[in-house]
This record gives sequence, structure tokens and C-alpha cells, in this order.
Amino acid sequence: MSDAVIVGAVRTPVGRRKGSLAGVHPVDLSAHVLRALAERTGLDPAQVDDVFWGCVSQVGEQSWNIARNGVLAAGWPETVPGTTLDRQCGSSQQALHFAAATVLSGQADLVVAGGVESMTRVPMGSSVAGGMPFSDQLRDRYRGVEGFADDAPLPFNQGVGAELIARRWRLSRTQLDEFALASHEKAAAAQDAGAFDPELTPVPLGDGGKFAADEGIRRDTTMAKLGELATPFRADGVVTAGSASQISDGAAALAVTTSEWASRHGLRPLARIHTAVVAADDPVTMLTAPIPATAKALRRAGLGIEEIGVYEVNEAFAPVPLAWLAETEADPERLNPRGGAIALGHPLGGSGARIMTTMLQHMRDNGIRYGLQTMCEGGGMANATIVELV
Repeated sequence: MSDAVIVGAVRTPVGRRKGSLAGVHPVDLSAHVLRALAERTGLDPAQVDDVFWGCVSQVGEQSWNIARNGVLAAGWPETVPGTTLDRQCGSSQQALHFAAATVLSGQADLVVAGGVESMTRVPMGSSVAGGMPFSDQLRDRYRGVEGFADDAPLPFNQGVGAELIARRWRLSRTQLDEFALASHEKAAAAQDAGAFDPELTPVPLGDGGKFAADEGIRRDTTMAKLGELATPFRADGVVTAGSASQISDGAAALAVTTSEWASRHGLRPLARIHTAVVAADDPVTMLTAPIPATAKALRRAGLGIEEIGVYEVNEAFAPVPLAWLAETEADPERLNPRGGAIALGHPLGGSGARIMTTMLQHMRDNGIRYGLQTMCEGGGMANATIVELV
């Protein structure tokens, strides 16, 4: 029986908005991780059947099928195609799912999955600047629902959704700030220990230097500093910029094939894609779908939550992983052990592949058999992926 395996995973360091990667075009950022992936795995780019690339704001520099442009900028053969997809924050995780399905079905032998987002150069929301994405009919469906803003271009606000989650699960400002502080502390400890180094490919900069380390980690933050931040989504709210993911720039890429093809071509599998699902939930609260996605993945995998050695739940906002913990009764010590998007950043279309790359490295370093990744997505969706170390 055939399987889908990951034979390579690499990511750029994540840059802050207007930070070290601000001068790097997202096409070039994509090209950089594609080249690094080929170099590290030894794969021949000419044998890549397709490139599935996540990107959320597909306008301006990220328009016109950035997957294909990244392939060409990488110097890969013109015979390598590429397509760009948008499942909001889960775009590159969905790219991985599509890659696995494609090789399992026999439609391809070797597929690269990944994604990019330069939120400095293409600001979040740029893709809706020219018109309303919500029709009158869709607005009629939700008028009167708490968290719906009738006169807004994007009437479903993720920040308000995070506040609704905090209220529903009775999460306090202190709990959210404590979670945020822990994210920075875990990420700083991992960075100091060199835990991220094997998964990173430093990015050459225009001044001749190289960007080599995640720059969003705030080592000097404290509960007192977090407590001073405003609550922008509700006057009586608990969510702040400190307990939300950072606006960031970055890219990541994974190579996917079958065990048989990898063996024939000298590629070493890192992990098997055991189970891949997608789920949807309330689009107004928007951020709760990781809970049913996790249940669906575990059910299909025939596994219990206690059998999973590490959980990566994207830290879009602190209430998301905290509500997930409450519902799944998972071990909090296994959650985001090297920090998450609150500390490392969230380059939208690249985050799914970035998180998977980090999780795989943690699994390899600690001999963990099963890992689970899930992340909330705009519109109330979530992907969930279970991988098995090989």
C-alpha cells in the first residue's frame, strides 16, 4: 500500500513587519526556500511534478500565480509548474494536504508544498481593497448576530471572534497574557539552544548580510508590560496585540513523495503523512474549527489525543489554543513546545508549512512518533494533520 512521506522541510527565519525581510520580494523569498529545499534533500528540481504554494493576499507582488514565479526565480526548469492556493491562514497546510493526495493518487511522483507571505510589502487586507467580498445575500444571513458588523467590508472580525471565544470559555486577561509570555519564553529557549537552526535557511540581504534568526521573539516582555496593552477589539475585552499573532514575513517549503519513489531516488523520508482533514465551524466566531478538525483527524487516524506526542495549534490569538486545550483535554506541556505565532510570527500563507517544519524538527530531536498540527482559518475553517515519524 502506497503512502505519502515528507522528504524535506525548510523555512526562512520569520521577519517582523518592516523588519529584516522588508526589502525582499515575496517571489524571491519563495525562490530562496525552493532552492534550499533542493540543496538539502538532493532532489532534482526537474523531477518535481508540481508546486502547490499557499499565499493569502494574492495581489500586487504576490499576484499572477506566485508559485510559478517562485519556481522560475529559483532557476528551476521551465517544465516545473506551480499553482497558488488560498485557504486563508491554513493555505500552506492545505498545500501539503493536496501534495499528499496527489502523490497517493498516482497523479504525481514528487510535489513541493509550501507558501509565502510578505505582510510588509503586501499588507493584510490588500486583496479586498477593490470591492466587497460579502454579497447582500450573505450579509442577510448574519445580520443581528453578535460579532457581525453590517457596514464593514469584512464584517467578520477575527479579533472580535477571539473575544467571543474568550467569553465562551471564560478565559481571563491574565490567562491570555500568561500564555503569550510563555510563547516568547519557549521560543527564546529554543532559539538559544539552537533548536531552530537545522530547519532554517538564512536569507541573503541586499546589504551583503544574511537574515539568520527569527526576530519576533520579545525576550524582555513581562506580565506587567503585557498588562499595559490596550484591548482594541472590545472596550471590555481581554485580547491585546500581545496575545495575538505577529504580522510577519516569511516562507517555507516541504517535499512530498511516496516511500517507494523516495527509495528509488535516494531521498530519505522524515515523516509519513498519517491523516489529513479539513473541517468548518461558525464563520462569525471564526476561530473554533481546530476543535472539530482535531476530533475528525483523531477519529480517522484511530488514535487518542494521549497518543500524540506534540501538538502545534497556531497561536492566531491566545484564546484559540486555550479553548482547544479545554475541549480536547490535551497535555498542555506538549502544546507548541518551541513557542508559536505570538512569539515567532504568522506570515499567513507560509505559516502552515513553517509550523510543520518546526514540528518535524521537534519530533526528530525528541523521538516523538506522532505529531498533530491544526490552525484556525478565515471563514471558520481549520486543517488538521497528523504525521508519523519514520
